[in-house]
Parts: sequence; structure tokens; C-alpha cells
Amino acid sequence: VQLVESVGGTGAHAGSLRLFCSVYEITFSCYDITCSRQAPEREREFFAQILSVGDQKKYADPVKGRFAVSRDDDKHMAALQINTVKPDDTAVYLCKVSHRTWPGKFTYWGKGTQVTVGS
Repeated sequence: VQLVESVGGTGAHAGSLRLFCSVYEITFSCYDITCSRQAPEREREFFAQILSVGDQKKYADPVKGRFAVSRDDDKHMAALQINTVKPDDTAVYLCKVSHRTWPGKFTYWGKGTQVTVGS
């Protein structure tokens, strides 16, 4: 199973950015999606999740109101919208998909995609 993260947008300061997470070898609609990021010399931090049931969404407090996660199960894809991009958003962004019933058995990570925001 290959999970791929990608960036749409320039990452320009004060602009918006979209990140995408896609995986095709699974029944995507059965998986919860978790987004994390790791900035240089910092620990990995969770910031958003979208569940497979009811599209329930959760956000870490630091990103509430600025980040928005969505999913398109038909396209096997999740999208993360980052508004008002800041230099502090510079990090490697990672996606994880976990089966809603058997997360211990079926969980997959992407390799991450680098986002760099200039000051």
C-alpha cells in the first residue's frame, strides 16, 4: 500500500496552500485520516483528523480556524487547506490512514511532503 502526499500551491507567505493525501490500494471510505507535521528540530505534532464515519473532524488548538481537512472517498483522496500560511508552517507534512475497525492491523503512513514558507 502506497500513501502519497503532495502539495498544491506555492507556499507563499500570507497565501493559502493545499496539501493532498492519496492512496488507491485500500477501501478508502473505511479509513480514518490523520494529519501530522514535523518541523526542523521539533517533535512530530498532530494537527487534524477526519473520520470515515460522518466526516467528523478534529483539529489541534493551534490550527483551529486556519486549517481545514476534507476527504473525497470516490477519488481516494484527502485534502488539507492551510490559510494565511506562516513561516512557522514550515515542516514535513505527513498523512496516516487507519482502518476504522482494525487500526492495529491496517494503518499506513506516507513518507511526507516538505512545505517551506519564506519569511
